[in-house]
Amino acid sequence: MALNAYLNKKVSILTIDGRTMVGTLLSCDNSMNLVLQDTVERIIRPREEEMPSEEVPLGVYIVRGDNVAVCGRVDEELDEQINWTEVHGEVIGTTKHV
Repeated sequence: MALNAYLNKKVSILTIDGRTMVGTLLSCDNSMNLVLQDTVERIIRPREEEMPSEEVPLGVYIVRGDNVAVCGRVDEELDEQINWTEVHGEVIGTTKHV
């Protein structure tokens, strides 16, 4: 399985409902079920909202495979340089099944 190369590495997960989670990939299976450690959900708010973006700690977190849209490796050095509370962007819509 291709994700085995990401085990014990920091990954970013985009779910089909538009959530973004970042954590260390502990385990995965053939159904794309993922177990993440030290997970945070990044809530990126639009610029026009007064509230800053935020990272919500989730700890150990399981993402069901049928909810995973994208899984990618995080450049940890670059990621640590970003102040995620100052990042703004448009809301990602949900995935539609046809």
